[in-house]
Amino acid sequence: MAKDLIPQEVVENKIFMLRGKKVMLDNDLARLYGVATKALNRAVRRNIERFPGDFMFQLTMAEANTVSRCQIGTLKQGQNIKYLPYVFTENGVAMLSSVLNSRRAIDVNIQIMRTFSRMRSFLALHSDLQRKLEELEKKYDAQFKSVFDAIKMLMAPPEEPDPGHRKIIGFKPEK
Repeated sequence: MAKDLIPQEVVENKIFMLRGKKVMLDNDLARLYGVATKALNRAVRRNIERFPGDFMFQLTMAEANTVSRCQIGTLKQGQNIKYLPYVFTENGVAMLSSVLNSRRAIDVNIQIMRTFSRMRSFLALHSDLQRKLEELEKKYDAQFKSVFDAIKMLMAPPEEPDPGHRKIIGFKPEK
């Protein structure tokens, strides 16, 4: 396989869950493709019949505010989002290669499709392991309970730290 244009981790970090679907933001895709977000959206509007609602949708203001803080960076005080961003599902990203006619768009698109496939395989493997673990647990119930508990703990997603709780760092003089 040829050297990837963009590291897989970069592409993976641009994919997130919204409305129960894995999606990518229009500005992230534009950056990966090497085009302006306005140009990407213009190409989509010219070919809108190729992008039904399950391929692409526009965010609501609440979603855009949430995504802008998480994905784009915090807006400065008093600034508003000028245009509500679009997000593309895996099928929408695949369709983008047909409306963006450049070699880079094709190469980046292939990479994004491979990343979506890897993520899907990993999730399928993870759920398959979970099912097999439950079967083994039923079979060897009390004998290996602590082993099963430890494995389940390792398979659980990491807990997010409480954003309101901050660890105080530095020297505290005694009174």
